[in-house]
Amino acid sequence: MKHSHRGRVRLAAAGIALTLAAGGCGTASAGTDSPATGAIALSQEIHDMLPQNVRDRGGIQLATDPSYAPMESYAADGRTIIGFDADLAAALGAVAGIRVELVAADFGSALTETAKGTYDGVLSSMTDTAEREKQADFIDYFSAGTAVVVQRGNPHGISDLKDLCGQVVAVEKSTVQADLLRRSQPGCGADPIVIKTFKTHADALLQVRTGRAVAILNDYPPAAYLANDTKTRSYYQLASTTQYEPGLVGLAVAKDNPELRDALRAALDVLIRSGRYTELLQRWGLTNGALAASSINAGS
Repeated sequence: MKHSHRGRVRLAAAGIALTLAAGGCGTASAGTDSPATGAIALSQEIHDMLPQNVRDRGGIQLATDPSYAPMESYAADGRTIIGFDADLAAALGAVAGIRVELVAADFGSALTETAKGTYDGVLSSMTDTAEREKQADFIDYFSAGTAVVVQRGNPHGISDLKDLCGQVVAVEKSTVQADLLRRSQPGCGADPIVIKTFKTHADALLQVRTGRAVAILNDYPPAAYLANDTKTRSYYQLASTTQYEPGLVGLAVAKDNPELRDALRAALDVLIRSGRYTELLQRWGLTNGALAASSINAGS
């Protein structure tokens, strides 16, 4: 079942309404958190690459879990989805001449729902892996590794994955971080990590804040954001600056939808060549994860 579109931001871009779906109730108006997309030119060639049903609908829906700032999260109004992925979605839509909706969804089932046709794709800081490529094609647009986040002050002295042995660690389910924790278990011998998985990143994060878990594993950009943002830095810090298992992050599209995949990749290439991609990364402090070029299914 599709998630309801419980609030939307409409952005004018080259005469095209770009929609970012938001949670909560009511309709939010575009504000300072919206990207400046007016300078992005529509590419008729890329628009014509889109599947006919997408052109007929005039838009696509991409699943996201908006609890992962600065990639995707709710704005202060609790409804509008903001972040790098939200800005990227708007920019891709401007190039392709369609509406792009980010729909709040369950991260763990987003790929399955995309394969079923509930969504057109997933744009939710999802790492491109060989296992996930069995379910979807990935348009790789970013690079990040995993970091360990602990309570401010690091009361348990966590500095490495090995320090998590015998400890309760929170993590969002169906993530590469959950997989990393499970693969780390043999190194703990008779004192395994107590892995607690949660439906959303926000739920897992609460465990660390309240002391019910000693750490959470995140992609490095959201981890660094937690440690530095004024709203969260009094609660969290990085255990270290180590990034474990760096990988590519991709926009996932159903494997039976190559026309949409190729059109969105072409739009991403336009953004990279034009410099808009770099501008959006700079806006959210994410230039360390920049890619020089897009790729398809290049994850390990």
